[in-house]
Amino acid sequence: MLNDKFKNFKLILASNSPRRRFLLKEAGFDFELRIQPESREDYPLKMRPELIPLYLAKMKASAFEGLLESNEILITADTIVILNNRVLGKPKDFQEAFDMLTLLSGHRHEVITAVCLKSKNKEKIFSASSEVWFRKLSELEITHYINEFKPYDKAGAYGVQEWIGYVGVERIEGSFFNVMGFPIQMVYVELEKFIEG
Repeated sequence: MLNDKFKNFKLILASNSPRRRFLLKEAGFDFELRIQPESREDYPLKMRPELIPLYLAKMKASAFEGLLESNEILITADTIVILNNRVLGKPKDFQEAFDMLTLLSGHRHEVITAVCLKSKNKEKIFSASSEVWFRKLSELEITHYINEFKPYDKAGAYGVQEWIGYVGVERIEGSFFNVMGFPIQMVYVELEKFIEG
Protein backbone atom coordinates (compact mmCIF):
# COMPACT_ATOMS: atom_id res chain seq x y z
CA MET A 1 0.00 0.00 0.00
CA LEU A 2 1.16 3.53 -0.78
CA ASN A 3 1.00 4.59 2.84
CA ASP A 4 3.18 1.69 3.99
CA LYS A 5 5.90 4.33 4.39
CA PHE A 6 3.98 5.41 7.49
CA LYS A 7 3.60 1.88 8.88
CA ASN A 8 6.18 2.41 11.64
CA PHE A 9 4.31 5.45 12.89
CA LYS A 10 0.99 5.85 14.63
CA LEU A 11 -0.90 8.89 13.43
CA ILE A 12 -3.15 10.66 15.93
CA LEU A 13 -5.69 13.22 14.82
CA ALA A 14 -6.73 15.53 17.64
CA SER A 15 -9.74 17.23 16.12
CA ASN A 16 -13.48 17.47 16.61
CA SER A 17 -13.92 18.28 12.91
CA PRO A 18 -15.69 15.61 10.82
CA ARG A 19 -14.21 17.24 7.68
CA ARG A 20 -10.64 16.67 8.87
CA ARG A 21 -11.40 13.06 9.77
CA PHE A 22 -13.00 12.49 6.36
CA LEU A 23 -10.13 14.00 4.37
CA LEU A 24 -7.40 12.16 6.30
CA LYS A 25 -9.26 8.88 5.84
CA GLU A 26 -9.93 9.50 2.13
CA ALA A 27 -6.21 10.17 1.63
CA GLY A 28 -5.61 6.59 2.77
CA PHE A 29 -4.25 7.17 6.24
CA ASP A 30 -4.90 4.94 9.21
CA PHE A 31 -5.13 7.05 12.33
CA GLU A 32 -6.41 7.14 15.87
CA LEU A 33 -8.81 9.86 16.90
CA ARG A 34 -8.22 11.59 20.21
CA ILE A 35 -11.10 13.94 20.80
CA GLN A 36 -10.07 17.25 22.23
CA PRO A 37 -12.05 18.70 25.07
CA GLU A 38 -13.90 21.83 24.05
CA SER A 39 -11.43 24.63 24.54
CA ARG A 40 -11.54 28.37 24.19
CA GLU A 41 -9.72 29.46 21.07
CA ASP A 42 -8.17 32.58 22.55
CA TYR A 43 -5.23 34.44 21.04
CA PRO A 44 -3.45 37.74 21.72
CA LEU A 45 -5.69 40.61 20.63
CA LYS A 46 -3.04 42.40 18.57
CA MET A 47 -1.81 39.28 16.78
CA ARG A 48 -1.72 39.59 12.98
CA PRO A 49 -4.63 37.58 11.52
CA GLU A 50 -2.44 35.27 9.42
CA LEU A 51 -0.56 34.19 12.57
CA ILE A 52 -3.68 33.27 14.55
CA PRO A 53 -4.26 29.76 13.11
CA LEU A 54 -0.55 28.94 13.55
CA TYR A 55 -0.76 30.02 17.18
CA LEU A 56 -3.96 28.02 17.81
CA ALA A 57 -2.76 24.85 16.05
CA LYS A 58 0.39 24.91 18.18
CA MET A 59 -1.64 25.57 21.33
CA LYS A 60 -3.85 22.56 20.59
CA ALA A 61 -0.77 20.37 20.13
CA SER A 62 0.83 21.65 23.35
CA ALA A 63 -2.00 20.01 25.32
CA PHE A 64 -0.35 16.67 24.43
CA GLU A 65 3.14 17.64 25.62
CA GLY A 66 4.74 14.67 27.37
CA LEU A 67 1.89 12.34 26.39
CA LEU A 68 3.19 11.01 23.05
CA GLU A 69 4.99 7.72 22.53
CA SER A 70 8.17 7.63 20.43
CA ASN A 71 6.37 6.31 17.32
CA GLU A 72 3.33 8.65 17.51
CA ILE A 73 2.71 11.69 15.32
CA LEU A 74 0.02 14.09 16.47
CA ILE A 75 -1.92 16.24 14.00
CA THR A 76 -3.78 19.37 15.11
CA ALA A 77 -5.25 22.14 12.96
CA ASP A 78 -7.10 25.43 13.07
CA THR A 79 -8.94 27.40 10.38
CA ILE A 80 -9.90 31.06 10.25
CA VAL A 81 -11.71 33.27 7.76
CA ILE A 82 -10.41 36.80 7.18
CA LEU A 83 -12.47 39.56 5.58
CA ASN A 84 -10.87 43.01 5.28
CA ASN A 85 -8.42 42.15 8.06
CA ARG A 86 -11.30 41.07 10.33
CA VAL A 87 -11.25 37.52 11.70
CA LEU A 88 -14.50 35.56 11.46
CA GLY A 89 -14.52 32.58 13.81
CA LYS A 90 -17.29 30.11 14.59
CA PRO A 91 -20.71 31.73 15.09
CA LYS A 92 -22.36 31.21 18.45
CA ASP A 93 -25.95 31.52 17.23
CA PHE A 94 -28.23 32.19 14.26
CA GLN A 95 -27.79 35.97 14.35
CA GLU A 96 -24.02 35.78 14.40
CA ALA A 97 -24.03 33.29 11.52
CA PHE A 98 -26.43 35.52 9.57
CA ASP A 99 -24.23 38.57 10.18
CA MET A 100 -21.08 36.74 9.06
CA LEU A 101 -22.64 35.45 5.85
CA THR A 102 -24.07 38.89 5.11
CA LEU A 103 -20.56 40.32 5.42
CA LEU A 104 -19.10 37.62 3.15
CA SER A 105 -21.88 38.00 0.54
CA GLY A 106 -20.61 39.63 -2.65
CA HIS A 107 -17.02 39.84 -1.43
CA ARG A 108 -13.66 38.10 -1.54
CA HIS A 109 -12.23 36.66 1.66
CA GLU A 110 -9.24 34.60 2.74
CA VAL A 111 -9.27 31.21 4.44
CA ILE A 112 -6.15 30.11 6.31
CA THR A 113 -5.68 26.69 7.85
CA ALA A 114 -2.64 25.93 9.97
CA VAL A 115 -1.55 22.39 10.82
CA CYS A 116 0.82 21.26 13.54
CA LEU A 117 2.65 17.92 13.33
CA LYS A 118 4.13 16.90 16.66
CA SER A 119 6.11 13.89 17.83
CA LYS A 120 7.90 13.21 21.08
CA ASN A 121 11.02 14.99 19.82
CA LYS A 122 10.01 17.52 17.18
CA GLU A 123 7.30 19.75 15.83
CA LYS A 124 6.44 21.29 12.46
CA ILE A 125 3.81 23.98 11.86
CA PHE A 126 2.69 25.15 8.43
CA SER A 127 -0.31 26.82 6.83
CA ALA A 128 -2.23 27.14 3.57
CA SER A 129 -4.13 30.15 2.31
CA SER A 130 -7.00 30.28 -0.20
CA GLU A 131 -8.97 33.18 -1.65
CA VAL A 132 -12.74 32.70 -1.97
CA TRP A 133 -15.22 34.84 -3.92
CA PHE A 134 -18.90 34.79 -2.94
CA ARG A 135 -21.64 36.10 -5.20
CA LYS A 136 -24.29 38.33 -3.62
CA LEU A 137 -26.57 36.17 -1.47
CA SER A 138 -30.16 37.01 -0.62
CA GLU A 139 -31.44 37.07 2.96
CA LEU A 140 -33.66 34.10 2.05
CA GLU A 141 -30.66 32.07 0.84
CA ILE A 142 -28.65 32.88 3.95
CA THR A 143 -31.56 32.02 6.24
CA HIS A 144 -32.22 28.76 4.37
CA TYR A 145 -28.60 27.70 4.65
CA ILE A 146 -28.32 28.43 8.37
CA ASN A 147 -31.62 26.71 9.19
CA GLU A 148 -30.85 23.61 7.12
CA PHE A 149 -27.12 23.16 7.76
CA LYS A 150 -26.52 24.72 11.21
CA PRO A 151 -22.96 25.94 10.42
CA TYR A 152 -22.09 26.75 14.03
CA ASP A 153 -18.92 24.62 14.06
CA LYS A 154 -17.44 26.33 10.99
CA ALA A 155 -15.21 29.38 10.74
CA GLY A 156 -16.99 32.09 8.82
CA ALA A 157 -20.32 30.28 9.31
CA TYR A 158 -20.13 28.20 6.15
CA GLY A 159 -18.93 24.90 4.71
CA VAL A 160 -17.79 25.17 1.10
CA GLN A 161 -18.71 21.50 0.55
CA GLU A 162 -22.34 22.22 1.48
CA TRP A 163 -25.28 23.85 -0.36
CA ILE A 164 -23.99 27.39 0.11
CA GLY A 165 -20.74 26.44 -1.58
CA TYR A 166 -22.62 25.01 -4.56
CA VAL A 167 -24.74 28.11 -5.14
CA GLY A 168 -22.69 30.90 -3.62
CA VAL A 169 -18.99 30.41 -4.33
CA GLU A 170 -18.00 31.90 -7.67
CA ARG A 171 -14.35 30.88 -7.58
CA ILE A 172 -11.47 29.83 -5.37
CA GLU A 173 -7.76 30.52 -5.74
CA GLY A 174 -5.79 27.98 -3.75
CA SER A 175 -6.73 24.65 -2.22
CA PHE A 176 -10.43 23.76 -2.11
CA PHE A 177 -9.70 21.34 0.74
CA ASN A 178 -8.04 24.14 2.70
CA VAL A 179 -11.37 26.00 2.52
CA MET A 180 -12.98 22.82 3.90
CA GLY A 181 -10.60 23.16 6.84
CA PHE A 182 -7.75 20.78 6.04
CA PRO A 183 -5.20 21.24 3.19
CA ILE A 184 -4.78 17.50 2.76
CA GLN A 185 -2.29 17.62 -0.12
CA MET A 186 0.04 19.80 1.94
CA VAL A 187 -0.51 17.57 4.98
CA TYR A 188 0.50 14.51 2.95
CA VAL A 189 3.71 16.15 1.68
CA GLU A 190 4.64 17.55 5.10
CA LEU A 191 4.02 14.20 6.79
CA GLU A 192 6.42 12.55 4.34
CA LYS A 193 9.08 15.14 5.16
CA PHE A 194 8.38 14.79 8.89
CA ILE A 195 9.01 11.04 9.00
CA GLU A 196 12.05 11.26 6.73
CA GLY A 197 13.78 13.47 9.24
